[in-house]
Amino acid sequence: MRMYDLIEKKKMGEELSKEEISFMVGGYVKGEIPDYQMSAMLMAIYFKGMTTEELTNLTLTMAHSGDMVDLSPIQGIKVDKHSTGGVGDKTTLVVAPTVAACGVKVAKMSGRGLGHTGGTVDKLESIPGFVTALSEQEFFDTVNKIGVSVIGQTGNLAPADKKLYALRDTTATVNSVPLIAASIMSKKLAAGSDCILLDVTTGSGAFIKDFEEAIVLAQTMVNIGEGAGRRTVALITNMDTPLGSAIGNINEVQEVTELLKGTGPEDLKTVCLHLAANMLYLAEKGSMDECMKKAKETMESGASYRKFLEMVEAQHGDKSYIENPEKFDKAEFYYEVAAPATGYITHMNTEQCGIASVVLGAGRETKESEIDFTAGIRIQKKTGDYVTVGDTIATLYSSSDSGFASAADMLVKAYTISSEKPEPEKLILARVTKDGVQKY
Repeated sequence: MRMYDLIEKKKMGEELSKEEISFMVGGYVKGEIPDYQMSAMLMAIYFKGMTTEELTNLTLTMAHSGDMVDLSPIQGIKVDKHSTGGVGDKTTLVVAPTVAACGVKVAKMSGRGLGHTGGTVDKLESIPGFVTALSEQEFFDTVNKIGVSVIGQTGNLAPADKKLYALRDTTATVNSVPLIAASIMSKKLAAGSDCILLDVTTGSGAFIKDFEEAIVLAQTMVNIGEGAGRRTVALITNMDTPLGSAIGNINEVQEVTELLKGTGPEDLKTVCLHLAANMLYLAEKGSMDECMKKAKETMESGASYRKFLEMVEAQHGDKSYIENPEKFDKAEFYYEVAAPATGYITHMNTEQCGIASVVLGAGRETKESEIDFTAGIRIQKKTGDYVTVGDTIATLYSSSDSGFASAADMLVKAYTISSEKPEPEKLILARVTKDGVQKY
């Protein structure tokens, strides 16, 4: 078997066999297939696409290229969640304890932030003492005992994806639906859960900005999950506006605490309820209506908050910071951003809001960048709100004031203000299952 022949085959739009995909991925991981040949294959896939069977085989081969986490020591059905990223997306911190409080096991591996999107691991590590690098046994014991644990991804999870992603990043093949789907699902399948809920974000703050493209990606990933024997559902959620009002690690943990204690923004609550209800549905806890009711009761009764405290304590975090969020370190400097015009906010470039938070130190420009946990943004005015010139639309926070001018300029330019009030935006845009697409 020769890589040259496989490139030629895919270039002509033909389907690669399971054996050919295994040869290709295995050879590349071992260094037997050079970058220039794999680059040619990636470009062929970019233009010719892949069949469902082909893509499932690629994803499974990538998943099996490293550790396959065996969650069988954890009792019961295990359900996982993945978000394609966004700004102010702290849903895991709400959803995971809510689902666990309803009796479903959540053994979740999460990532760090890069670029304009935040990372769950970074948010959790802003809680003093919180450990995201548990041993496998401690991870299993924690989930068995309290029903939930969120840790960082292991070093050898889907190594083929790490190598392929680095190559895609330098060959202009990142935005290929089959390759995005294989990248995400290889890690989810390797992580070992029985059921997978996918939160596919779309809009100005998402990587997939077009709604119809998000649908295609969601369908592709659901097909892969189901083809691999995992119950899989995807929600298409709106990331045309930052989720909640807080951006930045401590800011977002404080907002999660507010929500779990009964206050907090309604948009964040709505999205979290839909995500939690779908995870419960996947775990066979009832109909969608029953699962939504159960999630709502759990969150509003304080059970979700109590479970979050348990998780923080179990992972060596100081839960007094959750009980008294004013204990968190405060940013040394703050800056209020004023509205440049009078009228209704009709649109926000959410990606620019995320980039502004990175400028302040809340995110990473490279993998090696240090994060300022106190840095971030609190948004006072969002799409649909009426503002007058000079009103504070957002407050910037940082341990240094050097980035304020640049971040404030980005934020002002991110807002579109006009005289006409916009129509309210939907938060949940569609639901994708193996049976089809339901648009809302």
